[in-house]
Amino acid sequence: MWSSRLFWKVFLGFVGLIVLSAAVFGYLVTEGQENQVSEQLGERLRVSAVLLGQMVKESIDSEDRERLQAEVRRLGQETQTRFTVVDLNGTVLADSGRSTLAEVKQMDNHRNRPELLDAANTGAGESERYSDTMQSPLVYYALRIERDDRPIGLARAALPVQALQQRYQRIRGLVVLWASLVTVVAMAVGYLLVARIIQPLMRLTHAAERIADGQDQSPIDVSNQDEIGTLAKSFNRMNSELSSRIGELRERGEQLAAVLGGMGEGVIAVDDQTRILFANKTAGRLFEFDANESRGRPLLSTIRDEVLRSSVQEAIESRRPVFNEIELRGPKTGTLAVRANPLPGEPCPGVVLVLDDRTELVRLESLRQEFVANVSHELKTPLSSIKAYAETLRNGAIHDDQHNVVFVQRIEDQADRLHQLILDLLSIARIESGQKTYETANVNVLPVVEACFDRHQPVAESKQIRLRIEENQEALVLRTDEEALREILDNLVNNGIKYTPADGEIVLRWRTDGEMGVIEVTDTGIGIAEEDQERLFERFFRVDKARSREMGGTGLGLSIVKHLSQFFGGNVGVTSELEKGSTFWVRLPLG
Repeated sequence: MWSSRLFWKVFLGFVGLIVLSAAVFGYLVTEGQENQVSEQLGERLRVSAVLLGQMVKESIDSEDRERLQAEVRRLGQETQTRFTVVDLNGTVLADSGRSTLAEVKQMDNHRNRPELLDAANTGAGESERYSDTMQSPLVYYALRIERDDRPIGLARAALPVQALQQRYQRIRGLVVLWASLVTVVAMAVGYLLVARIIQPLMRLTHAAERIADGQDQSPIDVSNQDEIGTLAKSFNRMNSELSSRIGELRERGEQLAAVLGGMGEGVIAVDDQTRILFANKTAGRLFEFDANESRGRPLLSTIRDEVLRSSVQEAIESRRPVFNEIELRGPKTGTLAVRANPLPGEPCPGVVLVLDDRTELVRLESLRQEFVANVSHELKTPLSSIKAYAETLRNGAIHDDQHNVVFVQRIEDQADRLHQLILDLLSIARIESGQKTYETANVNVLPVVEACFDRHQPVAESKQIRLRIEENQEALVLRTDEEALREILDNLVNNGIKYTPADGEIVLRWRTDGEMGVIEVTDTGIGIAEEDQERLFERFFRVDKARSREMGGTGLGLSIVKHLSQFFGGNVGVTSELEKGSTFWVRLPLG
């Protein structure tokens, strides 16, 4: 690079421009700073002279010259400035550069000093000259002192020229230092910039060597119009066609791999010998094999499924799409829909298998069917009772004073049960769909619990069941909706009353668990078998269906509790033992 004419042409021109710019800039800055310092010094002398004139105006014609000399000397020491007070005849009355009045009286007459002459004639004067008194060059500023518009003397302030020159020298030194630093940094930056210009030439050389070795090389973008640009254009013309074709093939392959890899369906491509050509990650996950290592392996040895193999064989032989369904068995179960599409060509070069996981759809369809069957059964039971009692009344029992009121009461009970079932179904539907809105706020648990016990006390007393809040409970505030919390407690307490025998007890307690609050409802009821506890919060699930319907339950209360707790970011659970009772708990966020 050091032997390159281009390098020296750009580098020397750049450095020369920087050096010239630094010199001009340094000169301008120095001149400006010196002028500014000179102006500041002149202003300081003028202010000092004004201050001196104001101070001695009243005492200049006083007989007490000792006092005048003392004041002027003190002012000069405080301001590091030479002050001189002269009468109109040129006689020095006081001078800060003299220690005593006797020394002042020995000073020459100052009548012919240029700055004092100008001050006497025009009111102010200034000069820069060698002082015989101080034996050094000084800058002077003199001001005429007036009282009642009548001249009474002259005040003069002076500073050594040496101090001014020292400040000039410091300014010049700083400017030279900074200009030198800027020049050095600019030269370094210039070197780096020029080196970056030369680098494309080196890259072109290396790229040509790689192409000569048979390696792939993308075109190099070089905008130079000198020998580098000429070489780059020749190189790009030589390499463009090859690079373009390779780039297109690579792009298409990457796009296809990205599309197939991102599909939610499994995709497997096999040849006419049923060897795997390609498999995406979804297919590997469905059949539990490594998609990246499956290429070239037989389909049947990788996926041991006869339905899949037969679908491939049928598609190759018939040259038509084949549809099938696979039931996964083993550790991973599920249902897959299989579509086998033959690849175009004669003979058929292979088949593409598309695998759609329908496990969740099948599960949802099963849940839908079960839900419809449960709802139909739950609606049918009270309607059948209402119809039977109504027919009995119509057939003559309406005139039977001993039984007609009983039948009407049972019709009313079944209608209430039907109404409650519909309300519970609507409540669950609104919670799941988000249509039911709640106002989340800080809710104190104790008042809600007390109100719940008040509502259920009559029914509990009729069954001889005690409702009790555990003693020494600390205040608990939850982040929920008061209506939702009331509904949760009503369902849990009502459930406990239904399944607790006479002389039993229902105890409600609460506590904190980290950032959650836990409410527990414990009863001394019949208990729940362990195998039934997992499904206890499903809709319409009953441990003892006949007994539950006899007690008037809809089978939706605990499901509502689960959905409400999940709506507010909590959960629900149960611990139970047969013949000893159950404890239902709800976790909700703390307020």
